[in-house]
Amino acid sequence: MIETFQLSKCYGKQEVLSDLNLRCEAGQSIALIGPNGAGKTTLSKIILGQVIPTSGRVEVDGADVSKGPDYRRELGYMPQISRFPAQMKTHQLFRLMRRLRPDVAASKYDTELYETLEIDQMNDKALGALSGGMQQRVSAALAFYFNPRILILDEPTAGLDPLANETLKAKIRKSSEEQRLIITTSHILNDLEEICNHVIYLLEGKVHFAGSLEQLRERTNETKLNKMVVSLIKSNQARVQYQ
Repeated sequence: MIETFQLSKCYGKQEVLSDLNLRCEAGQSIALIGPNGAGKTTLSKIILGQVIPTSGRVEVDGADVSKGPDYRRELGYMPQISRFPAQMKTHQLFRLMRRLRPDVAASKYDTELYETLEIDQMNDKALGALSGGMQQRVSAALAFYFNPRILILDEPTAGLDPLANETLKAKIRKSSEEQRLIITTSHILNDLEEICNHVIYLLEGKVHFAGSLEQLRERTNETKLNKMVVSLIKSNQARVQYQ
């Protein structure tokens, strides 16, 4: 479980996140959505420990993330753009990551994506020579590799071919059924609708909706996620104009 308490982040005078109070639980596959600059990436980076909040705190399973890095053992992360060492070969990358994670026994590795995305066929290729889509495959396999209970995925389906796209979405759905917590940011709303059962909508650093997909359908009287989001945007614009 991840919980935020009055979480805020400012860069100089610019407030990127404002008093966020969120609760994300096991079994939820959450679509973290909002326009560019809404605070999605900042929120993800604070959870990952890459950014320090200005005020407030984040807890993972009741542990304050600012107190130490041990909680990260339970996290899997897939960035939007992977920064792999260009000359390193694919098999060397996975060997290095195994050495960095001696706390995970080989029997606990989740190799399903490694196998279904055919990462072994790239073993002797330099990471810098891989296409963007191939690097996305490697990044997806790594995110799940150490069997994390919490996954943070940033634009995970971007650049994937149709088969790899469907393979990854099936894995995300399966992981949610296994009671993992998954937070996915993406601008491809059709993909999010297929893999997510909860939505967090951020706008200008504030939460404008946090709840189940079914609750959002009831609130907007729409059936498709893209139309639900448009309805949220219009309702916010109307509120601003009224004020």
